[in-house]
Amino acid sequence: MTTQQMTRPSAATKPMRWAADAVATMREGARVRLDYSAQSLWRVDRMIEDLRREGTPYGAVEAVLRGFGAYAGEVIVRQSGAEWWASGGDHWIRTPDGKLWDPIDEARRGFAGHGSLRLLCRDATGAGYGAR
Repeated sequence: MTTQQMTRPSAATKPMRWAADAVATMREGARVRLDYSAQSLWRVDRMIEDLRREGTPYGAVEAVLRGFGAYAGEVIVRQSGAEWWASGGDHWIRTPDGKLWDPIDEARRGFAGHGSLRLLCRDATGAGYGAR
């Protein structure tokens, strides 16, 4: 266990694992490198959009979407000092300003054509990284 994992709240345990699994799966299966940067969320949004356009059944990608959402949450945590919160099996991000964000649900919304992990990260961190 790393020092970072030892100091993180227990609510972070599952999302951190889901995010790490998504990174490994994308690296090994799709040869896509995810580096926990805000810019990498452009690729994740495109992958979700591709799954939706291909007509992939939700049941076939449910775990993938959870992993992508957890990955986006980890990006937010690392960019802003946010923390994972959990209740009743659901996981959210709480940013230092006290706002709660649900990146896992945002991945599901993206699959439905109504969400964006990149934009969620931008809003949660207050970063304008996409405006160039």
